Amino acid sequence: MRLIALLLLASLAGLAQANEEALLRFTQLNADPALRQQAYAAGQERIRFCGNCHGENGNSKRPHIPNLAQQNPIYLFNAFEKFASGERTDFVMSKLAPTLSMEDRVNIAIYFGQQKVLPHAEPADSALAQQGEVKFKTICVACHGQQAEGRGQGARGARKSMFHCFAEGGCQLDKALDILHSSP
Repeated sequence: MRLIALLLLASLAGLAQANEEALLRFTQLNADPALRQQAYAAGQERIRFCGNCHGENGNSKRPHIPNLAQQNPIYLFNAFEKFASGERTDFVMSKLAPTLSMEDRVNIAIYFGQQKVLPHAEPADSALAQQGEVKFKTICVACHGQQAEGRGQGARGARKSMFHCFAEGGCQLDKALDILHSSP
C-alpha cells in the first residue's frame, strides 16, 4: 500500500492531462488509505469486462493486449481519457471508455495499479528479446537507468520517476518513442 501511495504522489506531475476533478480524487485517495481501499474494491467490481482481455489481475491473456498490472494509475486514467475522446483508438476501448464515469476510470486505474505483473508462462523469443535489449540500451537507458529503475534523486532523496521529468520540461518521451518505433 505504501508503494502505491508513493507512486501516486510521485506521479502527480503526470496529471497535467487529467481533469481537475480526477486530480482532486487521486489526491484524496493518496491521502486516505481507507478511501483508497474503497476505490480498489469499486475498481475490482468494474473490471469484470476488462478481465476478458487484460486479465482480472491486469496480466494480459493475449500477447497483443497490454498488461495493466502495476501501471501508474495516472497513466491508466489518462489512457481512458484519450480513448474516450478519440485521441487514441482501439476497436474495444474506444467504445468502452466513453461509457465509464470519471469515478469508474479512477477506481479501475487504482485497482490495476495495485496488481502485480506476473512473468509470462510461454518462453520468450530470444531473438526478439535480444533486439529489445539493444533498443533499451541505446534509447531507454538514458531516462530509465541500466536496470529500468529510473535515474537521479528527486526532492527529499526520492527517485525521480519518468513523470518527474515531465514536470521539469526536459523529457523527450515523444522523440524517444518515435525513434523506438522507427528503428529497425
